[in-house]
Amino acid sequence: MNAKDLRIVFMGTPEFAVPSLRALVAGGYRVVAVVTAPDKPAGRGQRLHESDVKIAARELGLPVLQPEKLRDPEFVETLRSLEPDLGIVIAFRMLPEVVWAMPRLGTFNLHASLLPQYRGAAPINWAIINGERETGVTTFLLNHEIDKGAILGQIRVPIGEEDTVGTMYEKLMQTGTGLVLETVERIAAGEVQPVEQQQIDDRTLKPAPKIFKEDCRIDWSQPGRRIIDFIRGLSPYPAAWTAMYREGSEEELTAKIFAAAFEAAAHDKVACGTVESDGRTFIRVACADGWITLEELQIAGKRRLSVRELLLGWRDVLQYRFQK
Repeated sequence: MNAKDLRIVFMGTPEFAVPSLRALVAGGYRVVAVVTAPDKPAGRGQRLHESDVKIAARELGLPVLQPEKLRDPEFVETLRSLEPDLGIVIAFRMLPEVVWAMPRLGTFNLHASLLPQYRGAAPINWAIINGERETGVTTFLLNHEIDKGAILGQIRVPIGEEDTVGTMYEKLMQTGTGLVLETVERIAAGEVQPVEQQQIDDRTLKPAPKIFKEDCRIDWSQPGRRIIDFIRGLSPYPAAWTAMYREGSEEELTAKIFAAAFEAAAHDKVACGTVESDGRTFIRVACADGWITLEELQIAGKRRLSVRELLLGWRDVLQYRFQK
C-alpha cells in the first residue's frame, strides 16, 4: 500500500511532537485528525493556553480533537468515523485500548530513548543525569503496558560532554521526525518486523520516572562528575538547584544552576558545600573530589545570570554555604 494513502490520526501535545506532524503534512501523508490536550489556564491571568501541537495543527489546516477523557463515547465514535489506518503518538498521555487498537495497522509511539532502557516520562533527563554517552529514539507499537510494546525502529544518537537536556531535546526531536516517517513507510510497505521487548531482566534496566522539584536538589557530597551530569541533565528545565545559608542565619535562599564545570582536587579539610570566590570572576563549591565552578545561575527572585554578572551585585558571597 502507498504510505501516502494511509489515513493517519496523530496524537501529541508538546513542542517535541510538532516537527513530526509538520513533516508528515509536508511529505504529503494523509493526516485525517490531530488529537491533543484540552486548552488549559496558564499564567497570571489564567488565560487559556493551547498546546504546541494544536497551534501547529491549526496552521496546517488539520481537524483537531481535544477530549477531556479518551474513553468518552462521543470522542471514540468520532475517531471511529475517521476510519483510521494508523495511529501515531508522540508525547501524549496513556491511551486506552479502545483508542490504540482502533487503527487497522495499529498505533505506534515515538519514545526518546533506546528502549527498553529509560522507559518513563523523562528519558532524556535521566540518560544525561546517569552519565550516558549515547541515547536515541525508538518507535514501538502500543500495547497494555507503558513503553513495553514491540519495537519497530531505533536510531542511536551520541551525547556530547557539553550536551544538556536542552540540546539533546533538539537533536532527538529532529532525529525522531525522520524515524517517524521511516516507520510509516515501512509499515505501509509491509516491511516492518516488530521485535518484542521480552526476556529482559528488569534489574538491568534504568527507569526514567517523572522528575519533581525535590529530585532536582544538588547533593554537594557527591563526586564532581556526577554533579556536572546532574546539572546538565536538568538544564535548562526543570533546573538543578541548591539551598544556600548565610553565616549566622538559618534563612534559606535557593538558586538554580544551569551550567558549571568540575576540577578534580584533594581537599580533605574543606567541607562539601564550602564556597570560594574572588568576588569578581568566579564562584566555586567544594564537592567530594574537587570543586564545582559555577558558570550560570539564578538566585530565587532574580534573573538568570553569568557568575561575572551576578558578582557585580553580590558582595557577600563568601558569607554563604551551599547545602543539601
